[in-house]
Amino acid sequence: MTGKILIVDDELNIRELIKFNLEKAGYKVLESDDGQAAVNIAKTNRPDLVVLDLMLPGMDGLEVCRVLKNSRETAAIPIIMLTAKNEEIDKVIGLELGADDYLTKPFSPRELLARIKAVLRRSQKDSSAGGELTVGKLKLNFSRYEAYLGSVKLELTPKEYEMLKLFITNTGKVFTREQLLEKVWGYEYFGDTRTVDVHVRHLRVKLSHDNDIAESIETVRGVGYRFRDSE
Repeated sequence: MTGKILIVDDELNIRELIKFNLEKAGYKVLESDDGQAAVNIAKTNRPDLVVLDLMLPGMDGLEVCRVLKNSRETAAIPIIMLTAKNEEIDKVIGLELGADDYLTKPFSPRELLARIKAVLRRSQKDSSAGGELTVGKLKLNFSRYEAYLGSVKLELTPKEYEMLKLFITNTGKVFTREQLLEKVWGYEYFGDTRTVDVHVRHLRVKLSHDNDIAESIETVRGVGYRFRDSE
């Protein structure tokens, strides 16, 4: 698998370590040590994925994530955050902003490469198959990667869309958090299942214009989540 990866980190030794391993694996690498410059590079070069450190001078990693995910031209670019162990709150905020995954420093290049491959597998998966699915007032258009609640188009992140698609194509089926990580994020469970909880919470908020639909995403205590058919 090849692709173009943007590494954003103000520590030269970290960038060089990641670059060496990515180029060895066949990826083309772009680099930035500055948040605003990283945004400009992403908009100009459209990388397949961004590896983003949260602790950056000037515009920090959270703001970079927010800008990229709020821009139509870069919203679909997957982001893997690099965080320090004491940045627990920042991890959650980053995931809420739409980041696809995170890795805590210090990390092994091998695990980072595995995460990158998994995220790219999901983002590059062919979504061109036609067809629509309607459940109650919800409608998903698979060819356009769009979701509607009634006549209102939902502004979903790629992971929120994939999760909603999985739920409504498996109405009534209970998914554990680990299963959701594997099916939506594309990798087997490495660590923190709060990634799933954050995305479910955001999905419910975006569906809250119709309480019946929002409440159809049910928490199954001690297990995970399922989607109850609202009809």
